Amino acid sequence: MKLFGKKEKKACCAGNCSNETMQQAEALKKEAGIKVLGSGCAKCTTLEKSVCEALEQLGQHEEIDHITDFAQIAAYGVMTTPALVVDGKVVSYGKVLSAREAKEILKKSGRG
Repeated sequence: MKLFGKKEKKACCAGNCSNETMQQAEALKKEAGIKVLGSGCAKCTTLEKSVCEALEQLGQHEEIDHITDFAQIAAYGVMTTPALVVDGKVVSYGKVLSAREAKEILKKSGRG
């Protein structure tokens, strides 16, 4: 009986991700911009609307990417969605931000 051996390496994403998909996800993380991570549920959509409203209030006109691919979401280390990413850095997760909260986060991230 072996108690303290190496653990088996388990595949992420229920075995659907490969080295190629993980490399693509890592490359996307490095891209500048604003991203909402989530499955496309009502909470994710509400977060996206709040961020749009915050950008309008800041006089910014920037496209927001909505990432629904779980391999890409996992590459950010996010386990609870919705999440907000600004320039490759996760700035909020597991919470639907109001427009006011999103505006403050965007300002702190150098967007305002």
